[in-house]
Amino acid sequence: QENLVESGGGLAQPGGSLTLSCAASGRITGTLNMGWWRQAPGKEREFVVAIHWSGEDTSYADSAKGRFTISRGDIKNTVYLQMNSLKPEDTGVYYCAADLTYGKALHNPTFWGQGTQVTVSS
Repeated sequence: QENLVESGGGLAQPGGSLTLSCAASGRITGTLNMGWWRQAPGKEREFVVAIHWSGEDTSYADSAKGRFTISRGDIKNTVYLQMNSLKPEDTGVYYCAADLTYGKALHNPTFWGQGTQVTVSS
């Protein structure tokens, strides 16, 4: 069983939108600081965005600012990533990640999902 489960990846055209979802399993206790990372083909995994467990603080990579929006769901330890104005360079495997500490969620999360593929192509 995975600690985090993602859904919502797929194919989008340039300029299009996709929404990713992530939910933590019940095996994780505590309220998580959650976020998204991505790995493009042939590149290292990189940070995209994170949100504090309270929902009152977010952090975005420059590549995501103005186009992506992270939000927390009403159900505990769920998070969404709304991606607009998608570009071909957004293509990659998107991983949900989380940690009980916000600082670690930004740099070295403890919990990871299996990833969901996002492909932006015409």
